[in-house]
Amino acid sequence: MSRRSFLLSTLLTPAAMAIANTMRFDPKKLEPIGRNLQWKDGYVWCNSPIDGPDGKVHVFYSRWTADRKMGGWLNGCEIAHAVANSPEEPFEYVETVLAPRGGDAWDATTCHNPHIQKVDDKYCLFYMGNSNGQTNTKRIGLATATSLAGPWQRPDEPLLQPGDAGAWDDHCTTNPAFVKRNGKYWLFYKSWNTKDYETTTGPIRGNRKYGVAISSTLEGPYIKSAHNPILDFSARGNNEQLEDAFVWCEGKRFKMLARDMGFYNHEVGLYLESKDGLKWSHPEMAYASLKEYVSEPEPPSHLKRYGRFERPQLLIRNGRPTYLFTAAQGGPYGTSTAFIFKINQ
Repeated sequence: MSRRSFLLSTLLTPAAMAIANTMRFDPKKLEPIGRNLQWKDGYVWCNSPIDGPDGKVHVFYSRWTADRKMGGWLNGCEIAHAVANSPEEPFEYVETVLAPRGGDAWDATTCHNPHIQKVDDKYCLFYMGNSNGQTNTKRIGLATATSLAGPWQRPDEPLLQPGDAGAWDDHCTTNPAFVKRNGKYWLFYKSWNTKDYETTTGPIRGNRKYGVAISSTLEGPYIKSAHNPILDFSARGNNEQLEDAFVWCEGKRFKMLARDMGFYNHEVGLYLESKDGLKWSHPEMAYASLKEYVSEPEPPSHLKRYGRFERPQLLIRNGRPTYLFTAAQGGPYGTSTAFIFKINQ
């Protein structure tokens, strides 16, 4: 057994090992390819891959300039497009496809959280925008195109609004994940309650939960499920929560990767399954922290989130996950980059 496999096996519970041995996404089979999209001028985040008709791999990702520091994702981020011959080769920037529009647009100050899919006959770029550089105007939107080269049709209005005042999701809609299942369009989203956000003490404000909204058409309207929030760890105490969900379907099951925010710890990923997309299994560890895969120099002091993989996204081929794309602080420029894993079958 390799050092990496040994370390992962010590992290997984017996129940998790049993699931890992039967599911197609097996955390023991992650092979680190390493960092990619290392941008000398700033930060790279939210790396969402898709195979193109040209035989190349296309990534839609968030980026912002280094002078904004880590917080630039909220008040000055754009979504860019990059291409490589394979997930194991360097990706080259092609163009910026969505930038903050300014003025009174709902995505005036940031464009973040890209999630790319081909749905029906369109390329669909789900994303989050905001209008004031703050969390309380974060909204999920959908840009569409008939080609990965664009042009992208941007929405005048968000795809999903937050709930009414006092609701669990009254603060925002963000972190989109999407599947088409049995002729229905499922939009998973993260949110939290504003009062909880304003009154929570400690390093993480508020408690993030997940809901789902379902539509009979791609463009909506998306109706929020009466089962929401479908993922809520708050009853466990210690402000446990999760974010960055990626959802896909295999066979008769919904599957999810997410970033742990206290269920186990803040440096690992979570794996969950569901028969109906509403009731989810006990979370198991999906991947470990950066130090379990590679050795890197000590990070600069300004990188407070160094050591964990965030915003997991999968490259799915023939219905099966083949590569895991994540975001990780660090890299040669002291910012953040993509970090890619091959999923060995």
